[in-house]
Amino acid sequence: DVYKRQTQQSNFSKIPGSPVAYWISNRLFEAFSDKLLSDFAQTKQGFATGDNDRFLRFWHEVSDVNTAFLCKKGANLKWFPCNKGGSYRKWYGNNTYLANWYNDGSEMRGFSGSVIRNPQFYFREGITWSSLANQLSLRFSPAGFIFESKGSMCFVNERKNLWYILGLLNSKVTAVALSVLSPTLDFHEGPMLKVPVEKPLLTEQVDRFVENSVEISKDDWDSFEISWDFQHHPLIRSVSTVADAFAQWEDECNERFNQLKANEEELNRIFIDIYGLQDELTPEVEDKDVTVRKADLQREIKSLLSYAVGCMFGRYSLDTEGLAYAGGDWDESKYKTFLPDADGILPITDEEYLGDDIVTRLCSWLSVVYGKETLEDNLDYIAKALGSKGDSSREIIRSYFLKDFFKDHCKIYQKRPIYWLFDSGKQNGFKALIYLHRYTPDTIGNLRVDYLHKMQRVYESEIGRMQDMIDHSTNAREVAAATKRKEKLQKQLKECRNYDEMIAHLALSRIELDLDDGVKVNYRKMQTAADGKFYEVLADSKSIMAKEK
Repeated sequence: DVYKRQTQQSNFSKIPGSPVAYWISNRLFEAFSDKLLSDFAQTKQGFATGDNDRFLRFWHEVSDVNTAFLCKKGANLKWFPCNKGGSYRKWYGNNTYLANWYNDGSEMRGFSGSVIRNPQFYFREGITWSSLANQLSLRFSPAGFIFESKGSMCFVNERKNLWYILGLLNSKVTAVALSVLSPTLDFHEGPMLKVPVEKPLLTEQVDRFVENSVEISKDDWDSFEISWDFQHHPLIRSVSTVADAFAQWEDECNERFNQLKANEEELNRIFIDIYGLQDELTPEVEDKDVTVRKADLQREIKSLLSYAVGCMFGRYSLDTEGLAYAGGDWDESKYKTFLPDADGILPITDEEYLGDDIVTRLCSWLSVVYGKETLEDNLDYIAKALGSKGDSSREIIRSYFLKDFFKDHCKIYQKRPIYWLFDSGKQNGFKALIYLHRYTPDTIGNLRVDYLHKMQRVYESEIGRMQDMIDHSTNAREVAAATKRKEKLQKQLKECRNYDEMIAHLALSRIELDLDDGVKVNYRKMQTAADGKFYEVLADSKSIMAKEK
């Protein structure tokens, strides 16, 4: 029993730093006597901005015109992919940040609060991980990334060792080694360099499993719109129902999940054998530790609705893979199958008042993607997946857009939404989405005149109709229902009129935004009139504009 045996004190000196790890086996002691990671690679810490709000952005915030992974304009580019750690995820992913490295980082270099470390290693292929995490996970980082202090990097001395090192570092062998080297779970560059590396002459088998794991994880990461390599939604397929599309997607996810789990267990088995740790470690991997996603019906349906909204705004196109528009010049030729909304404003109403509201547009989109014949079946399937209550599928979907869509959007986009919700208040008198990248100084004025004022006229008309019913109906139940609805409409109309007063100040100010400033700055800017007064017209303003802790 390894926990009861006596350990020679001289063994501790074999471990770099000589920690007292009385519980580890003689075989692991011997491993520390051999080669270490420092013999095969270098680990480096990246820059500290001193002001993340100034120098870092999520990739979806800024215009694609100035973004390195979307454009190839050489020295004029401002925003570059940046590794910044992130949540537990192995092999590939967590690629969400950009850093301002315009003109070789001149602005960051000139800022007194910044610390620039190891710039000679920027843009090089390597392995990245989060230095502060409950559980270590490492990912392949292709060439083109710079890296921040929490997104440490490992650079192999010889490219032929890349996959072997990545496989070893993601194995159970490294996990037990680091439990000795860094028991506080601070996986910074020092302990990583001390990981023992036993490298046999033939590594083709390891390379094959690791490379396949990276491919699987990249496919998974790119299946969701949070990836900048996202091409199209996985439920857009040559089938006539969303149900059939989900069934195919579920099979693909299960196959991907099972293959990655099998790869990781085989890699564990190989490294356990290499290190002779069969008596201490088992190769099995728990499902919860496999970091690609299985299909989830509700998540996928909400994601499909998000993609549909993206098509309505022109961010995505059914005729173009990846981003169709994220700033710059608008290209109408990208949109043939489904035309985006002309003014980039999508009203959300609690009843079917308008001919171009978001639910009506969704029905048109579903008819184009899956066919008119299956529209009702698809609406029923979507509504059931959302799990909300309502008398009809359209009512359930309308309720989702009214109450939950924007909250889900903010969660997915980490409180940096690109679709912004104009919201008059608790009575749901007026709601409308706009797309940040299509915003112009005329957007608020158009929203006010073409939609807010139209809704006020609708409420006035409906109030009149309810009053007429109250005055002339002989059915007591009908009169009671009309009275109740009239009271609701009056509250909504009052809310809209109060909202209109705020919107008027912003519309007259014709506010201009700069996408490079990021969502947080622009969210406040768009709600600040020319006189400097702030009018809270957008949903969840306090949360989105809050300072990062």
